[in-house]
Amino acid sequence: MTVRVTRNTMTKSVGQIEKDITRLPNQAFNEWKKVTPEDTGNAKRKTRLKKNAKGGTIHARYPYAQRLDNGWSRQAPKGMYEPVLEFLRRTLSRRFRRK
Repeated sequence: MTVRVTRNTMTKSVGQIEKDITRLPNQAFNEWKKVTPEDTGNAKRKTRLKKNAKGGTIHARYPYAQRLDNGWSRQAPKGMYEPVLEFLRRTLSRRFRRK
């Protein structure tokens, strides 16, 4: 009988997945700011990421945030929410793709 001891690759993978998921709120926030239209810079300056135990929430603290997200600006015809959601879908899809 042979007993072979190998590294626990499952634990290593789970740890990496946890790190990747922990980074998602910051990545989503950076993507949000990247797709936010810029005229005076007010929208980008007043957008904040509020972190909490479950991740984070993006707060757009300016009166015309809803209009921008509804495609009011030609710079961001899809707003900010939809492009960020697509970014997250692509990111998670790449991360959990079967090898």
